[in-house]
Amino acid sequence: MTPDVRLPRRRLLGGLAGMTALAGLAACGRAPAPDPGITVPPTRPGTPGTQRLSYGPDPAQYGVLHLPPGDTGDLPVVVVVHGGYWQAAYGLELGTPLAVDLTNHGVAAWNVEYRRVGAGGGWPSTFTDVATAVDLLPGTVQKAAAQRLDLDRVVFLGHSAGGQLAVWAASRERLDAGAPGADPQVRPVGTVSQAGVLDLVAGATQGLGGGAVAQLLGGTPDQVADRYALASPTALVPAAAPVVCVHGDVDGTVPLDQSQRYVTAATAARGDARLRVLPGADHFAVIDPDHAAWAAVRGEVEGLL
Repeated sequence: MTPDVRLPRRRLLGGLAGMTALAGLAACGRAPAPDPGITVPPTRPGTPGTQRLSYGPDPAQYGVLHLPPGDTGDLPVVVVVHGGYWQAAYGLELGTPLAVDLTNHGVAAWNVEYRRVGAGGGWPSTFTDVATAVDLLPGTVQKAAAQRLDLDRVVFLGHSAGGQLAVWAASRERLDAGAPGADPQVRPVGTVSQAGVLDLVAGATQGLGGGAVAQLLGGTPDQVADRYALASPTALVPAAAPVVCVHGDVDGTVPLDQSQRYVTAATAARGDARLRVLPGADHFAVIDPDHAAWAAVRGEVEGLL
């Protein structure tokens, strides 16, 4: 069954803003003037085909494969990882409008769900879920796509907490054998983080999401330092492929310095990472298909592909 591909903007963005308020963070308003250098290309009409595929027995262990209209092959793939401060209240429906827009621009999208805090998630299950979902691409997902996917052109894309998971997934080659998520089966050509929480130590210290980082990892950096070393993208630099951090300069939910910290650490480690700051964009603009900020994100994805 084809899921609802466009949640009402008020429901989609207002729900996340409500979560932020509950966490004690100030909600930031939509700035009226997007980056004048960003334009929104027209979206081709079409209803992409979708398939729901499971990768484990838990109800949250699944993903939705979105394929562009038509029957062309050699499709590049974007793995979409949703945010929501890793909390069970928010799911992959946040990534569905992005997946649909990508398919309407000729790109396949693998929109993954994972166990979140409050429903079996946390350390290490959230991480092993994302790793397993990504590693499903060469087998089950490729078969479901009738071998149409070009797995030499895969980009990871994640927003907020999903940005952390996407960049972490792109850094799995740096994990020692036996660590959660080690031995990746898919190497992306690049990763785009949309206002990601990329320095978990700083995020825990700053109390982002009302303590969401400590809830995810089961303790503070002092209590479970080994987990932060295995989970924080900033601790796993450099990633094996380029990382682009897109962040609005009026983001009141995840501070811009989260992306800045990552890029500084990655470049110091001789990695390929850069920051794109979007003037006038808040935390949710980058996941709003009707906003110029999303067009900028999609442009970065297409550039990596």
